[in-house]
Amino acid sequence: MRKIPITLAAAAAVLPLLAACQSTGTTAAKPSALAAGPSSSTTPSATAYDPKIDPATFTTTITNPYFPLKPGTKAIYDGTKDGVPQHVEVSVLPTTRTILGVRCVVVSDVVTSKKALAEKTTDWYAQDAQGSVWYFGEDSKDYTNGVVTSTHGTWEAGVDNAKPGIIMQADPRPGDFYRQEYRPKVAEDIAKIIHLYATLRLPARTYTEVLVTEDRDPLNPDLIQHKSYAPGIGMIKTERLGNNHHELLQLTKTVAG
Repeated sequence: MRKIPITLAAAAAVLPLLAACQSTGTTAAKPSALAAGPSSSTTPSATAYDPKIDPATFTTTITNPYFPLKPGTKAIYDGTKDGVPQHVEVSVLPTTRTILGVRCVVVSDVVTSKKALAEKTTDWYAQDAQGSVWYFGEDSKDYTNGVVTSTHGTWEAGVDNAKPGIIMQADPRPGDFYRQEYRPKVAEDIAKIIHLYATLRLPARTYTEVLVTEDRDPLNPDLIQHKSYAPGIGMIKTERLGNNHHELLQLTKTVAG
């Protein structure tokens, strides 16, 4: 499914177009003490996936350097999908939602194509005691001519056997796989860290220690996304590859809360 989780610093300025990402090598990180251990060096197993959620260990204060969420902030992305211009606005709302007893930050994601509403999604996140950011679900709607045409991909942890996943690890390590979301036959995205401490060379500046993930959807094997996250800023680029489709979005502006 298409989702652009917001990750930004409140004072971040307008970013120029992004250049190619290349690795500058990696350094071993501390093992991550995840609440349910859904991270491994092999592809996650759906049958064995059963995270244990203790609400007392979660917070809505999300400070993970690669995925900070401050209420009132907004990220604006621009790019194209199969050659058609796309505009995405992702806002961290001042409200919360309780899921499985966990208070979650609410994030709104609105996509327009040729100035027409194409998709509207609400996502729910919380951070555990170790600093990993968990994804508790999304309410996703596709639009055509102002009318909802699909809610496919919608899921909420605790409903229809859906379980939360991790959207950003506390201690990411190259080669790690982790499950981002899980609702059988609806939402089963997984991610693999392919670069840590990579470099993104931009026209105005160079970003270092960039985290790059490869996101895959087992329900749609042709869907592959590469996402780049800058420390202290968050996601700055996402690119979809495969099956003759191409989608590229880049962070172009942030608005402080």
